[in-house]
Amino acid sequence: MTDASPLAPRDAARIARHAAAADAEGWLHPAQQALIHHRGWLRMLAPRAVGGEERPLPDVVRLEEAIARVDGSVGWTVTLCAGAGWFAGFLPPHLARAILATPRAGLAGSGAPTGHADREGDGWRIGGEWDYASGAPMATHFTFNAWLRENGRPLCDADGQPRMLAFVVPKAIVEIVPRWRSIGLAATASHAYRVRGAWVHADHGFVIDPACARAQGPLYRFPFLPFAFVTLAANVAGMAAHFVDLAAACIARRRNRFGAHNEPLIEVPAVRAALDGARDRLDDVRGRFYALLDACWADVAAGGAVGDEEAAQMQALAQEWVAAARHAVDTLYPYCGLVAASRDSDINRAWRDFHTASQHALLMPQG
Repeated sequence: MTDASPLAPRDAARIARHAAAADAEGWLHPAQQALIHHRGWLRMLAPRAVGGEERPLPDVVRLEEAIARVDGSVGWTVTLCAGAGWFAGFLPPHLARAILATPRAGLAGSGAPTGHADREGDGWRIGGEWDYASGAPMATHFTFNAWLRENGRPLCDADGQPRMLAFVVPKAIVEIVPRWRSIGLAATASHAYRVRGAWVHADHGFVIDPACARAQGPLYRFPFLPFAFVTLAANVAGMAAHFVDLAAACIARRRNRFGAHNEPLIEVPAVRAALDGARDRLDDVRGRFYALLDACWADVAAGGAVGDEEAAQMQALAQEWVAAARHAVDTLYPYCGLVAASRDSDINRAWRDFHTASQHALLMPQG
């Protein structure tokens, strides 16, 4: 990362200080949670008019990358929960305002449509179970997608296809199912959750589409898929950059067992080339990624829209950045020695976090 970090050094130190304990505990440390709320990171994508901060998207993405470069679990939790907070721009203002007025408000959720909503009066009766709600223990509200039904039959659109709708519901009707057992991102507590036949008013259903936004700012004219790709890719790339930093320090401490002068392994040409090559590739893609994101944001902020070509370019660059991150981590890991395989080491936690986050469905290799 070549430009100045948007993360204050003392905030970074506070996150890092508790990272190992949070990983062992399986949930963010109270000091980390307090920092997240104090800095308003869970509200930074919600509309200003209803209690959010409505920060420019490129600023948010750079911050999420910087947090992930310090600790993957904090970065991932902030990214996913702030992303759920973005949905406030698509809710009726009275509901969005009430949600954000909740003490220590935070949203968590899942995009998989693994539940159903049955029409009942002027609302829906919800049932289902969803996986991977990062930040579930501190969520005051949960979001999810559900298939719509009426009288037990699927509701269909004009083309005869089953209809799906996004929902937001209060924590009071949600049961957390603690089964997050991944090798990495342990402190995100990305547990499953279920709703058992609870009724919600129709206002709690919403459509994530610029044409259906209730807030008028440029954030809510930014299409969902490019939004998801850029926030997730930057987060994963931040974790990779963290690993590369730790790998460089690790390699520098090792000695070349076969060197006549016991020179540091990092000075062996092949190792130096691998380290420099990994950094150069990450920096190159990162520069092009932010140049495109900044240009697209400027267009939207000026009243324009993200076209299909720009959306495709952002998706491609996001995937290229993740591919560069995978290459960097997998290339450097063999040079790091057994400390990289020790579960208690910082570099092993960074490795585990990266390889968990990069398994997100949107970021899987294409073809």
